[in-house]
Amino acid sequence: MESAADAAAANTETAAPTGPLADPLTGPLAGVRVIDMATVVMGPYAAQILGDLGADVIKIESPNDTVRVGALHRTPGMTPLNLNVNRNKRSVTLNLKDDGERAKALELIGTADILITNMRIDALRRLGMDYDSLAAANPRLVHVHAQGFRPDSDRARLAAYDETVQAASGLLDLAQRAGDVGAPVVLPSIFADKVAALTIVYAALAALVHQRATGRGQHVEVPMVDTLLAFNLVEHLQGRIFEPPMGPTGFPLSMNKGHRARPTKDGLAMVIPYSPQNFRDLFAAAGRPDLAEDARVNGEFIDSTRDGAALAELLETVTPELTTAQWAEVCAKHSIPFGPVLRLDEAADDPYVQGGRLLDVAEHPSEGAYRVVGIPLAFSATPASVRRHAPLPGQHTEEVLGELARGEVRR
Repeated sequence: MESAADAAAANTETAAPTGPLADPLTGPLAGVRVIDMATVVMGPYAAQILGDLGADVIKIESPNDTVRVGALHRTPGMTPLNLNVNRNKRSVTLNLKDDGERAKALELIGTADILITNMRIDALRRLGMDYDSLAAANPRLVHVHAQGFRPDSDRARLAAYDETVQAASGLLDLAQRAGDVGAPVVLPSIFADKVAALTIVYAALAALVHQRATGRGQHVEVPMVDTLLAFNLVEHLQGRIFEPPMGPTGFPLSMNKGHRARPTKDGLAMVIPYSPQNFRDLFAAAGRPDLAEDARVNGEFIDSTRDGAALAELLETVTPELTTAQWAEVCAKHSIPFGPVLRLDEAADDPYVQGGRLLDVAEHPSEGAYRVVGIPLAFSATPASVRRHAPLPGQHTEEVLGELARGEVRR
């Protein structure tokens, strides 16, 4: 008897898609095949982005992947996180511990341009899926391996999760120093995973350019801790960039404890005056032109290291004089950076977001109506698109293995 999951899988490709789903032939990466053999968020999110850009992404997965586990679902395995990191993919369920199924996985990888995996290096070697083993059969392969720590370090075999990477990269220290909190607070976002995912994308594309030029692939390593530390140090290395150091780490503006949202007459807003003229215009709008005579706002620039905290306190005394809407008007008039503090659901429903179709409603064959997070960039000649709903576990196993048996390389 056909199960509900089987019926939904059979209907996925034939049901007329609605909402943002588009023609499957668009995208700058049309003709590129990616094998997603990664778990959790980092690798799958990177592979999804490549799929959004037009690549044919085949996900080799276990049905109990972390993103498929959760209380919120209409069909087992179809959780919100899964719907957000596995679209534009075909799902193939294979048991890599089984010799026959592992052989099928190796055959699939042999047809690929890019492989993305976060499997431990020892496991990859046991399975014959390390770069050296795979490159012998597919020298064009771009083998992208991502894990917490560099594989040549003494921490290579340690488990790593977003929270531990935030800690090891100095991000929690920055949060503690800037917020003056008792214990470091983890950023409430899977920040390390997503930054590493974006790094995987640009690294894979760079290696793909080389592959197209030379016919040769290569191994690409993306250690999460190194990636996030490099990301943090762009501005926060500060005085330690010099040898000997000329000062501490920490970007003064970001580390200023007054660098926060301000109370308005009816809410909260980020009001960010950067120049002396910005401050003078704000003080005048609040009915406090006397404050514009303050020496700290009458030079050529604002010394945020010396005066940032004091000016932040001064600013907070005037922002309650106007409503959020009034401050929006004032700041737009004087080109002062401004943003109302919106709750996450308010941000999603903001007219700006709706106008850009960043959140559209589509009809999933097994899940029904759901909101699809759009693609936040535009190509004039090769538009990216959401072409496939996130699949059920193993939904395309028969289809993909059939192509493999017939010697087809579907793009």
